[in-house]
Amino acid sequence: MEKVDLRYLKSLANQYPTVAAAATEIVNQQAILSLPKGTEHFITDIHGEYDQFQHVLRNGSGAIKRKIDQEFGNAISAAEKKSLAVLIYYPEQKVEQVLKVEDNMEDWYKVTLYRLIRICKSASSKYTRSKVRKALPKDFAYVVEELLTGRPDVSDQEAYYNEIINSVIRTGRASELVIAFCNLIRRLVVDHLHVVGDIFDRGPHPNLIMDTLMTHHSVDIQWGNHDVYWMGAAAGSQACICNVIRISAKYGNLNLLEDGYGINLVPLARLAMSSYEKDSCTCFKLDYREDEYDVRDAMLDEKMHKAITVIQFKLEGQLIRRHPEYGMDDRLLLDKIDIEKGTVCIDGAEYPLKDTNFPTVDWNDPYQLSAEEADVIDRLTMAFVNCEKLQKHVRFLFTQGSLYKVHNGNLLYHGCVPMNEDGTFTSVEIYGKKYAGKALYDVLENYARKGYYAIDPEEKRKGLDILWFIWENQNSPVFGKAKMTTFERYFVADKKTYDEPKNPYYQLLENEDVVNHILEEFGLNSEEAHIINGHIPIEAKRGESPVKCNGKLLIIDGGFSKAYYSKTGIAGYTLIYNSYGLLLAAHQPFESVEKAVQEGSDIVSHMVLVEHVMKRKTVADTDIGRYLKESIQDLEALLLAYRDGVLVEKIS
Repeated sequence: MEKVDLRYLKSLANQYPTVAAAATEIVNQQAILSLPKGTEHFITDIHGEYDQFQHVLRNGSGAIKRKIDQEFGNAISAAEKKSLAVLIYYPEQKVEQVLKVEDNMEDWYKVTLYRLIRICKSASSKYTRSKVRKALPKDFAYVVEELLTGRPDVSDQEAYYNEIINSVIRTGRASELVIAFCNLIRRLVVDHLHVVGDIFDRGPHPNLIMDTLMTHHSVDIQWGNHDVYWMGAAAGSQACICNVIRISAKYGNLNLLEDGYGINLVPLARLAMSSYEKDSCTCFKLDYREDEYDVRDAMLDEKMHKAITVIQFKLEGQLIRRHPEYGMDDRLLLDKIDIEKGTVCIDGAEYPLKDTNFPTVDWNDPYQLSAEEADVIDRLTMAFVNCEKLQKHVRFLFTQGSLYKVHNGNLLYHGCVPMNEDGTFTSVEIYGKKYAGKALYDVLENYARKGYYAIDPEEKRKGLDILWFIWENQNSPVFGKAKMTTFERYFVADKKTYDEPKNPYYQLLENEDVVNHILEEFGLNSEEAHIINGHIPIEAKRGESPVKCNGKLLIIDGGFSKAYYSKTGIAGYTLIYNSYGLLLAAHQPFESVEKAVQEGSDIVSHMVLVEHVMKRKTVADTDIGRYLKESIQDLEALLLAYRDGVLVEKIS
């Protein structure tokens, strides 16, 4: 036995000090391998739509309803199944509703609890008792475990089992037990959640979505472009801070910053009023929701919108000049303005400006901040960097997130792998070295983390610049377009200047050789693996399918945000990956929790079977399974060492 192996086995022996302990653990891990694979839930491009997100999370994209159908079949009516599903989604609200209309609550509690117990038993059957025990609600751990493992069909236990339920009702805790079972069912039905990018922007409540994700039992996040620049803002990137405020202003969401995160925008408001007091700011009208925005704030918000946009163009211009290797000189447009003629030169062509009022721009040095602007952005930087809640959310994005993830034979990323037209990976220069494919993802993620965590000022500055690069550079894997035409959309009427050509990746999605090449680049077997992608909304109303390349690539952005409903025709796709295969769910817009509870309305419009496996997948087929197999080999080596006398048991 090699020295290094013996040293490792001695360490392992501290955990399993006897033959019995090692053998028992081998039996345990080997048995786990045969359990069905847990259900994975994929969701992307949430864009601040908290209510819709909560509903999709609670209904498991139809997984709860399927579990009810499997358990009860035709034994109960369709109306009863719908009512039971809504109870599991929103137990507190549903119980409150039932209390108002039900005459015999004792009978309702008994029937409901027995049904919930059946569903919970079914949902927990694919897990070890140890894992289920860890998921049990603390206040009812004993009661729930007894009800799940008891045998009411056995005469010796029937009275005991029924008395547990009768006693819970008699002591006035039945409603709490119903709620506890519903919460447990939701947790057991979906084992793991994947968020494939873009939690932030457009919708009003990304902060509440982050709060929910931070309490979820098992989640990972693949960063989207709209997440990355929020991360950059929290790290102190002033260009990213400007983008956060500008886009929040554009969608009428400045209260998210002020009320949700407690960021003081008064300095910006003062600058806006002093610099643009008599400016109508017609190019900076807000895209707000009438039912969620106080129009009395519009005039000031539009001026703040313009003020931060001008600061953004200046700071981004400084960044582009500092990094010629970014290849973004075409985005330097302030110096292309002829203020006397009221025009701007873009790609060699001259266009009239819709707005020529730039009181803070020095035309001799257009990218230099005025003294007032510099003071405002410094104050805002301190506010973002010292915002406790924002820092908590962004740290979670860093600890639970990444630019891509390989998980259980699937490759998850938000945007695209930057490609050339011939299907080869684009080579991108990052601080003097060229990277492509997986290596590009890895180096960008490494610098993004430095931007947030590095102590060395130079490394932190490099990381901050990369965070902005990831947000809008043409070679960023989460942006995937030739340019971001923000300036043109504000200041130029000619819409042909708004064009943002997509990376060739999007024209090559149906090319199986290209898709296989991507999968192999990330170490996956091209015959069994899938790419799960977000970022570009699928226009379902025009007949576009999210299923690409014979099911090898799935783009599951169907327009979760209300801003996209008119374009896509639906309210988003989600994906379920269970032991039987892949199911794609299309969703209709969510109206309200109240309507869901009162009328039993749901938003899963239809399911598409993407792939059905011939042999049901087990834990042995997953990443955890591979880890367990390696662990079993180590334990068997330890067992052999004990039996060969190389190691001595430690019997206390």
